Amino acid sequence: MSEKDQRARDLRMYFTGFAAAVTLTALSFLTAILQPFGPVGLFATLGVLAIAQVIVHFRFFLHIDLSRQKREDLQLILFTVLIIAIMVAGTVWVLGSLMTRMM
Repeated sequence: MSEKDQRARDLRMYFTGFAAAVTLTALSFLTAILQPFGPVGLFATLGVLAIAQVIVHFRFFLHIDLSRQKREDLQLILFTVLIIAIMVAGTVWVLGSLMTRMM
């Protein structure tokens, strides 16, 4: 593949990712403004759209997919997310316990 073809392919990927990100963002805002579902459906829909947004950013902007070369990068990101989730959950747990004891 020539350099010109590679550049055209990269630009096409960036524009596709940008269009997908803008579409998902617009859908999120419309869902929050119009509230077509109940509160549970609203949070579920926004959660699904947020996960889709993360996948779009990983695939089109960070160039992380499931190929063998990128698997280590994906594992590093997932491990980082796991550590942050453990820290946040622990903090919420401790603060909730403190609030219960103070009441």
